[in-house]
Amino acid sequence: MSSSAFNRDPAFLLLEDGRRFDGAVLGAGGLALGEVVFNTSMTGYQEILTDPSYTGQLVAMTYPLIGNYGVNPEDEESAGPAASGFIVREVSRVASSWRSAGGLEEYLEKHGVVGITDIDTRALTRHIRSQGAMRGAIAPGSMDEQEVLERIRSHPKMEGLDLACGVSTTEGYEIPAEGEERFHVLAYDFGVKAHSPRLLAALGCRVTVLPASVGLDEILEADPDGLFISNGPGDPAAVAVATEAIRTLPDRGIPVFGICLGHQLIARAFGAETFKLPFGHHGGNHPVKAVDRETVEITSQNHGFAVRSEEDGSIPGAPGLRVTHWNLYDGTVEGLEHRSLPVFSVQYHPESAPGPHDSRYLFERFVTMMQAARPAADGGSAVA
Repeated sequence: MSSSAFNRDPAFLLLEDGRRFDGAVLGAGGLALGEVVFNTSMTGYQEILTDPSYTGQLVAMTYPLIGNYGVNPEDEESAGPAASGFIVREVSRVASSWRSAGGLEEYLEKHGVVGITDIDTRALTRHIRSQGAMRGAIAPGSMDEQEVLERIRSHPKMEGLDLACGVSTTEGYEIPAEGEERFHVLAYDFGVKAHSPRLLAALGCRVTVLPASVGLDEILEADPDGLFISNGPGDPAAVAVATEAIRTLPDRGIPVFGICLGHQLIARAFGAETFKLPFGHHGGNHPVKAVDRETVEITSQNHGFAVRSEEDGSIPGAPGLRVTHWNLYDGTVEGLEHRSLPVFSVQYHPESAPGPHDSRYLFERFVTMMQAARPAADGGSAVA
């Protein structure tokens, strides 16, 4: 039975090209503006909602039934929902899981997240795939459509937006290593998900999470074993911070590892360009070819921009970088490493929250690089 049968107030989703989808209110009522994107994950809706990389976006889930296992504090990737709005075909009225601490709709209401249900998410997804991601709004059914359209068209486009610095922590904090501390890692927070520092901590790393505003001098003073550049929202071309650290630390033998936005910032720091994808990569089923491993990984992704490459696989403006991973859907760059410095990055989310877990080996690679960077007297060797 459709959820609209339970006396929900009407709502509609309007896109900037005028396409309208009528449905019913989900979660908090009101108006929500942002870029409309679709996510193909079948599970993990709470991790998706709380991923800071979704700041400024209205997220449509392609899987038709969402909310069936509820929500719980352990699955949050940040302090609360970051997505500007949530779009589903049908929301489950029952949360059936021993881990559940509440229902999805109550969670959305509690955090003031505007949502809509009972719309044709397949038609919406097909429209975005053919026309590209675009600005849109979730609005109450009583609101004037022309007024909503004007609000949409005056809303900032994602290109040129520095959203990452706005979601970064304002104060640094530390996650202690599990067991014996082997390394000290500094993590630039551009919208870091909780699982990334947890996975590093599980490998013996004490992780100090830094605000995006921290400069090179403070980083060098901390004398880290490695630097992690996190995921985050917005246009990488608008984020100027971290470039100096990305360029300086590897020259001193300190490994740098970046994911998602961090991957793009590393690429740009070494001279590469980034560009806006037509509708981005969002979901947990994206196949990526790992060139050196000669394997295909199924990856979790959430990004709207990519690093520009040539047909021969080279990276314009960045001859020091080589491609290590390719997206098998559209041939875009999914991973890079420097040819002579201890720097590597991937476009996707190896912390896999939600999964799959095919790419978690990358955190182990980072630890191996930090071990190799230590002097032989400390049990390591020089960086290759």
